[in-house]
Amino acid sequence: MSGLLVVGDVVTDIVARHRTPLAPATDTAAEIRRLPGGAGANAACWAARSGCRQVRILGRVGTEEARWHDLALRRAGVRPLLVPDPEVGTATVIALVDAGAERTFLTDSGAALRLSPADWNDTFLHGMARLHLSGYLFFAETSRATALRAMRGAEEAGVPVSVDPASVGFLRHLGVDRFLAATPGVETLFPNADEARLLTSRTDPAEAAEILSRTFPLVAVTLGAGGALVAEAGAVTGRVPAPPDVRPVDSTGAGDAFTGAFLAARLAGADALEAAEAGCRAGAEAVTVVGGRPPSTHKG
Repeated sequence: MSGLLVVGDVVTDIVARHRTPLAPATDTAAEIRRLPGGAGANAACWAARSGCRQVRILGRVGTEEARWHDLALRRAGVRPLLVPDPEVGTATVIALVDAGAERTFLTDSGAALRLSPADWNDTFLHGMARLHLSGYLFFAETSRATALRAMRGAEEAGVPVSVDPASVGFLRHLGVDRFLAATPGVETLFPNADEARLLTSRTDPAEAAEILSRTFPLVAVTLGAGGALVAEAGAVTGRVPAPPDVRPVDSTGAGDAFTGAFLAARLAGADALEAAEAGCRAGAEAVTVVGGRPPSTHKG
């Protein structure tokens, strides 16, 4: 088995890059693009881009955009397992990207968080060596139940599970205790520095990573331009710098790129530090393009 199954969000991104600060009550000039996105879908695409030959994604989308997302995923080398929702539209994110490439999201979760246990089938795990869950699933009752069902299936099949906490804002609203209670048995956690701080109430990402790795056997914390650090069994076991001389244009999807490349490397036999190095390379590439997908898949 060498495949990766991702369960998570498939999203329509509206990316608006504005070079000047937003001007309240009037116009702000911007470059605006409509692109396929979503943390789960992005990670799947970057895993395929990073050499994983068998990548699947289970997600729920609005009927009207199902074909567009299906084609975009197939073009990226990912096998879609998309559930069309006739009642609710595809999740939509408006990403406001400033001159420093920092992004702010306005999120309409739409069909993504309506992914239900009835949409899951244990056969999706056949041939899969890893299961990755987008943290957005944990922020609504229906999709959280689906995530738990998928984790039970993975446990029964002996397939390790990874989770990306996804969003400080949504995580804070859900509550740290509820998130941790919903993720028992997860092998690998991919928080960014802010998420690691929130999950542990520690300001130092390294200390936060050490604490988290007492619950999750492997923790990889992304630090943006600071690279990433890896913690295992209660101790930081490695630090990886970000590639130098990167000129970012959009930070959307950088963490997803790290996750996808990290998982692809692990599936290829890399150790945790080598996987983090691969993740940092992918994240550095991701910030040089608009949107969250690999460059070759960026067709609006």
